[in-house]
Order: sequence, then C-alpha cells, then structure tokens
Amino acid sequence: MRIIDLALKDIQQLVRDKRALLFLVLMPMAFTAFMGIMLSPPSGPGDPRLAVGFINQDASGTLGAELRSLLESSEAVRPIEVAQSTAEQNDVTRGSELVRDEKIAALVVVPDRFSAALLAGEPIKATVIVDAHRQAGQTVNLAVGTAASRLLGAIEAARLSTATHPEKFEAALSVALAAWQQPPIGVTVEMMNAPQEEKNQVLLGFKQSSPGMLVQFTIFGLTATATILVIERKARTLQRMLTTSMSRAAIIAGHLLAMFVVILLQETLLILFAQIFLDVNYLREPLATLLVMISFGAWIAALGLFISTLAKTDEQAVMWSLLAMFVLTALAGAWFPLDITGPAFNTIGHLTPGAWAMDGFQNIVVRGLGLTSVLLPSVILFGFAVLFFGLAVWRFKFE
Repeated sequence: MRIIDLALKDIQQLVRDKRALLFLVLMPMAFTAFMGIMLSPPSGPGDPRLAVGFINQDASGTLGAELRSLLESSEAVRPIEVAQSTAEQNDVTRGSELVRDEKIAALVVVPDRFSAALLAGEPIKATVIVDAHRQAGQTVNLAVGTAASRLLGAIEAARLSTATHPEKFEAALSVALAAWQQPPIGVTVEMMNAPQEEKNQVLLGFKQSSPGMLVQFTIFGLTATATILVIERKARTLQRMLTTSMSRAAIIAGHLLAMFVVILLQETLLILFAQIFLDVNYLREPLATLLVMISFGAWIAALGLFISTLAKTDEQAVMWSLLAMFVLTALAGAWFPLDITGPAFNTIGHLTPGAWAMDGFQNIVVRGLGLTSVLLPSVILFGFAVLFFGLAVWRFKFE
C-alpha cells in the first residue's frame, strides 16, 4: 500500500507541473505532425516523366499530332504546351527560354510540311532543343528518336501492307500507330531481394514520425521523471523516508511505478493522437501495440530511475536525460528509418533499446504484421528494463 501511496505522490507532483504537459504531450504532438508532413511523399500520383515542350508547325498534316501521341505514351517524357508570354515572342523563342531556365527539359519543334515530306519519302527532321550541360538531354533525344522511329515504322508498314490497295493506306496507318500505343511485347524490370513496397520508401510520413517522436519524447520525458529522487534528496525527504519501516526496495518500486504510469499515459495520448488525427493505425493490432507500449515504458522507467540515482543535482539529471535522448533516439532510427542506412549503422542501432521499440511499432503500422512480430522486440525491451532496474537498485544501496 505504501508503494502505491508513494507512486501517487510522484504522479501528482508531475501532473501539477504545467511544463510537463507541454514537453511530454503537446510538443511531441506538434513535432509528430511537422515531421510527418516533411517526410510524406508528394500528394497525388504525379507524373515523374521529364516535361518536354512540343510545338507542331505542321498545320496541314496529321503526323505531327501522331508524333506527339507517341511521345505521350513514353515512360521517359511527357509533352506539354508552350504558351507565348508576350505578343513579340513566338512559340519557339518562348520554348527556348523555358529550356534555358530549366522549366522544361527540352523543346521539340515539328516543322511545316512534316507530314507531306514523310508520306512522300523525303528527308525531314523534327528539331530538339536541349541544354547541352544537362543529362536530361540524352534521355529526351532517346525518347524522341524512339517515337520518330515508331512513326516511320508505322508509315512503312502501312505502305507495304497497302501496296496493292493504296486507298486503304490511312486506315492501315491508323492501325499501325494504335499498335505502338499498346505493343504486344513489353519488358518489366523486377529487383531481386527487393523489400516490401512500403518498407522500400524512404518517405514514410506519419508512419515514421509517429513512432519516432513517441520514442524521442518518451525518452525526453526522463528530464521530468529522473529529477524525482534529486528533489527528494534536496528536500531531505528521501533521508527521512529511509528511517521509516519502508524498505529500499519498496521506495524504488514506488518511484518506478509512478514513472511507468506517467510514461504509459504519455504513450497512450500520443498513440491516440496519431490514430485519430494522422491515420496511423496502431489499433489494427491492439494487443501487439499494448505489449510494445508496456515493454518500452518499463525500460524508460528503469532508465529514468537509474539516472536519478546517478544525478546529484537537477542540472545533472537534465544533462544525463538529454544525452540519453539524443544518442538513443539517433541510433534508434526515430529521425530516419534504419532500413536506409548501411548494415554497420543498422547493427549498432539495434544494440540500443530504442531501435527495438521502433521495430515493434513499425511492424504494426508500417509492415502490417501481427502480435508475433513484436514478441522479440518486447522481450529485448523487458531485458533492458531488468538490466537498468538492477543497476538502479545496486546504485541506490550506496546512497
């Protein structure tokens, strides 16, 4: 009963501190939203192809439009309209300025009589304007060359297939050009040993920022919880408590229980915030989430208790807590996924408890795994909790 009374005293002491509410709840919520927005991929599907200006000066023919249609089906470039900015400018001048200013990757100009020359077998070329210092020029040249080759191939196929019926040339040309839009043979490139699609993304948005900021600010909460024993020493409350019938183990257990309850409450609020407002689905596996929360909270509470036995002043408690936060958070992958780092950094990171906490949470919200996937991280976290609790008890014996 005295353990519970001591824990309630510590909890009331922390709850009355308005700064604790700011640093333990409101600040991590704000950082979670900010980091999630920063790490989120661009909204909408978008179009990753290179923008290429297209000017068709062949007003009397149709093959210029067919060339543009073939470019639109390219996986490398996408043709766009070039609008004049002033009455004195022509389209080619405006397009060249856009290339120079790197607003578009290149400019394709289809000359007059383009269709008539191709149908008559006369040599004629479309003009491609690129910046010689940009690597995109080679990609555009290749894409335009491919489209032009397909156009010439379709004309030649239509001419050969209608040699005896020239009146059917236009219909045959339409069929040949349509075939290039959906070629019967394609190539699909697959990466061997590729990770899951979502794991392969560097930008995980709120699914990275939510567990990351939860881990960071839970460790940061040590600045409040680790000062409990320091305050009791300064007020000589701890010395008086040691003269009572309450054992040292009971005193440690009471403080540990208070820290654990505060940490668990902090985790719950941050998880509910992410679940409700950021669409991070922790509750798809509630038991797994709870297990990681408890094991992680137990380790943080034990670490906070150990720091409080080391620190003699408030400044020392804050210093050790901040040091633990920055080092353990960085190694845990709270700021960036450990999956994108090299094997050495990943291995070093998993020597720390925070990385296992991140694994546990992200197994749920990123990888879509279940309860069994968090068993190993939870066991390791409980192991670290026992280790730091033992160190705290050992250190407290020499008070």
